[in-house]
Amino acid sequence: MFTPRSSPRVVFGGAMLSLFMGFWSADKVFSAEETGGLRFTPRCLMVNPNEGCAIGDINNDGKPDIVAGTHWYAAPEFVPRPVREIPQVSLGFGSNDFSANNADMIWDVNGDGWKDVISGGWTEPEIMWYENPGKTALERGWKWEPHVLVTARAENEAYHLQDLDEDGAPEIVVHCWVKSAPLVAWKLTKGEEGQMSARRIVLGEQGSGHGFAVGDVNGDGLADILCGIGWYQRPAGNPLARPWAFHPETALPNASSPWVVADVNGDGRSDMIWGRGHDYGVYWWEQGEPKSDGTTTWTEHLIDKSWSQAHSMAWADLDGDGRGELITGKRVRGHGGRDPGADEPPALYYYSWNTARSQFDRHTIAPPGAGVGTGMQICVADLTGDGRPDIAVAGKSGTYLLVNEG
Repeated sequence: MFTPRSSPRVVFGGAMLSLFMGFWSADKVFSAEETGGLRFTPRCLMVNPNEGCAIGDINNDGKPDIVAGTHWYAAPEFVPRPVREIPQVSLGFGSNDFSANNADMIWDVNGDGWKDVISGGWTEPEIMWYENPGKTALERGWKWEPHVLVTARAENEAYHLQDLDEDGAPEIVVHCWVKSAPLVAWKLTKGEEGQMSARRIVLGEQGSGHGFAVGDVNGDGLADILCGIGWYQRPAGNPLARPWAFHPETALPNASSPWVVADVNGDGRSDMIWGRGHDYGVYWWEQGEPKSDGTTTWTEHLIDKSWSQAHSMAWADLDGDGRGELITGKRVRGHGGRDPGADEPPALYYYSWNTARSQFDRHTIAPPGAGVGTGMQICVADLTGDGRPDIAVAGKSGTYLLVNEG
């Protein structure tokens, strides 16, 4: 097991201070020794450069399906079926290495009972929604009708859905890599002629920046939003009525989109787990006692510095012990091959908290050389109906399903 140790660093204040379709051979199962007790069978669903994925019941059969860019994959066989065309772009890195899609989000936008796909891109100002065509068209493999939900701005690092005002419909929260760009949410609305649109709401006036997380930072029971320049405190009452209070002490350099907020060591305070999305290093920040004025305080601990580009993360109970595990892995060519370690092979790992040693242990889900990397989203759900959470990832090395064999 991989258990790196380093002297902790105390952090105060602010700036500190992750088409060929085929299936992987079913007999390729990584051993319990390699995975620390869990075995995963990887299935390559498609080789494509898309980096967004989501899970939801697309065809209303009661089974969770996978959506990843140009296609959706119907459970239980997960055969690819078309959704849309997505252009490949360079983003200024010299080759068309990017699919213009950095988020797939599933929601029934028009309320017709069929789940649609909401999506955006890095440099595309439009937030799009793609209309689910319904039972017959899905069975026939028809592409979905595209709609422009709203024209916003470019320079978008990531998106996520969150029901901020708890009215049963999520808002679209946009995270720009530009630090001076405000943190904005878009509330779904319907025009006079019935067309779907969205209303712009500024949550944070101070800015945004690379990376995001969602969680209760200060223990008041409300979910806050963290970004590259710090964290925004969700106010009591209507969270869409006014901008949120800003706190700079959790500022991070090019952090994962998303990273994780969780109580790692069981002391009752929320900690942070994050990776350098374009460099080496995965860390956790332990939250300490706040200062007298309420400012949060943090101590940094190294988890792993042996691989680079931990650009996305997820937190889920993979082994059924009631405690969460960190799931992350190497993003493939995050900056078109220009990041440190970009030419090293992708891999996928999970990290479990070792209470006795107060540190994380690393376990391999898919080792270097297996071809499994990450993109912008890591999804966890029971996709095979056996009661165990599986993993779906999409990145420039392809779209993969990692079946949890227990």
